[in-house]
Amino acid sequence: MSIKYYMPAMLLAATLWPALCVLADNAEEANKSNNPLNFAPGMDLQDYYTPRIYDTSAHTNDLLVRGTLPIAPNDFVPAPQLIRATAPISTRPDPHGGYTTGEGDLNLFDIFLLKTDGVQLGIGPQITIPFADQDELGTGKWQAGLVAIAIDSSPRGLLGAQVQYQSSFAGDSDRQHVETATFQPFITHNLSKGWYLRSTAIWTFDLRNDTHYIPLGFGGGKVWKSGDNVLNAFIEPQWTVERNGNGQPQFTLLAGLNVTFGK
Repeated sequence: MSIKYYMPAMLLAATLWPALCVLADNAEEANKSNNPLNFAPGMDLQDYYTPRIYDTSAHTNDLLVRGTLPIAPNDFVPAPQLIRATAPISTRPDPHGGYTTGEGDLNLFDIFLLKTDGVQLGIGPQITIPFADQDELGTGKWQAGLVAIAIDSSPRGLLGAQVQYQSSFAGDSDRQHVETATFQPFITHNLSKGWYLRSTAIWTFDLRNDTHYIPLGFGGGKVWKSGDNVLNAFIEPQWTVERNGNGQPQFTLLAGLNVTFGK
């Protein structure tokens, strides 16, 4: 069964949960919850459902299960670090005209926070492990590269970007070499009572095949507190406005629920 059928349940839970919790009514909590460089442990669920793909009638879905672990500076590494792991559960068309759902490739990165005052800056290595249990759900290649994030935070919201580059170096010799780059803007605008607007669509460039697609997103979300934890539910439709190559997403619906642990 496609992961898309679980989206209504996730959105319903996100809608009802705030009624049982204390609402967060300040920009600082919204900024921390949305900031990818926030130095706090967290857990995210993000679902990317693409019902429309150019040049095909197929659809895709990616449910991302993501955890973030902060590591304080120490004698060995003087800079604070954020270690993030992302495990996808993906749905893709299979060679028999149906769909396959299962685990995708596992991505890990270690961000070193080089600047925490003013415009925050983090950079570090990343690795993608060919963890997919079906060929159509992953690349079959080990990949390594770099991640860089810059974020400017103010009472109005966040402005920044994340850039990633990776290239394959090992794996299944029958699979194609992989070289990709992505650019993800982070734009949020805080409203009252924990509500905010957002735009975070990922621009993807396949450097090996010289293809790309550039989506623009516009959505919103709400932040609230549950005890010492901060929760963040959001939804963001994303439309592709520029592309080169076949089989690119035409429209994607992003929905998610983030939890930031601690005070």
